[in-house]
Amino acid sequence: MPPPVEGAEALISIDEVQKALNRSRASVYRYTNTDPRNLNPPFNPRRLNPEYRSDQKDPLLFHPHEVARFARDVLRIKEVTVEVLNSPSTATQQLLGAILEELRIIRGQLSQLDQLQSPAAKPPGPTELAARFDPQSRPAA
Repeated sequence: MPPPVEGAEALISIDEVQKALNRSRASVYRYTNTDPRNLNPPFNPRRLNPEYRSDQKDPLLFHPHEVARFARDVLRIKEVTVEVLNSPSTATQQLLGAILEELRIIRGQLSQLDQLQSPAAKPPGPTELAARFDPQSRPAA
């Protein structure tokens, strides 16, 4: 299964589409734009179009906006609400969270260190260095 997309843009499975449309699994498959000869058929406005797949064995996944469009335009369902629940965190998401937390700690420590240093102890800034080494400000020999 491909990695989940951020936030409200997460893809949903056949089971979730079935629940959102209140239709049987078989009817959801009948609505779906699939072709045994073409892995990714072109967009069909009268069908439920799955997201791009790289292999025939990949599960059919749908964008929530596509499910809502299909329900509204084809099935003529007046009020459409497709709810995408957060997926359980993966090892990658946990690692990224740990890295983010460590970066926040480092940033906090650097700002504390910066506050502790007095202005006299700080190295000269770029304007001070430029003034020191400006050839026109030196006396002629």
